[in-house]
Amino acid sequence: MTLPRFDNIRPKIEKHIREVKDFPKKGINFRDIMPLFTNPQLVNELCVVIADHVRHSVGHVDSVAGLEARGFLIGPLVAIQLGVPFVPIRKKGKLPGAVIEASYVKEYGEDIVEVQEGAIKNGEIVFLIDDLLATGGTLRAATDLVVKAGGKVGEAFVIIELAPLNGRAKLTDVKLTTLISYDSA
Repeated sequence: MTLPRFDNIRPKIEKHIREVKDFPKKGINFRDIMPLFTNPQLVNELCVVIADHVRHSVGHVDSVAGLEARGFLIGPLVAIQLGVPFVPIRKKGKLPGAVIEASYVKEYGEDIVEVQEGAIKNGEIVFLIDDLLATGGTLRAATDLVVKAGGKVGEAFVIIELAPLNGRAKLTDVKLTTLISYDSA
C-alpha cells in the first residue's frame, strides 16, 4: 500500500540508495541506505511523509518501535512527528533491566530481539519501522515481541523490500507497507 506522497519521495530516496555487490557475502547485492543521511532535508521529508502515512492509513498509534540498528535512525524522527514515544527493539543483551524477548531463526542459528518491560503497554497500537525486509525473520520476531508485550502492530513499514527473498510471506497477519521494492536480492 502506498500514498500518493510516496510517489513523490520514492525517486528521491532511490537516488540515495547505494548498491554494494557481494556484501555481506558473494552473490548478495546489499542496499545501503546510509547515503540518505548525507541529505538531512530529505531524511526530514521522508519522516514527515511516513508520519502523514501513519495518520491517514493507520490512524491512532501509541508508539513507534524501531528495529536495531537502522530502525533507530528513522523511527525516533517519525515518533517525534507523531508526538508519541519511540520504543527500541534491540538484540539480546543490549537493554538494561527486565526485558521481554522473542526469537527467530537465521541462516546459521537462532537470534533474539528484546524490548524493555513496560515500554509497550497492554492494548497499545505500535507502528513498527525498519530499513529492510529480506527474509522476514527479524520483522516477524519484532511483531511477535510487540504482541508478547501486550501491544498490537498497527502496521509494519520498511524502506526497502528485497522481494525475491519472500520475507512478506512471514508477515501475512500484519499490514506491511514498503517504500521501495527490488526484484533482485
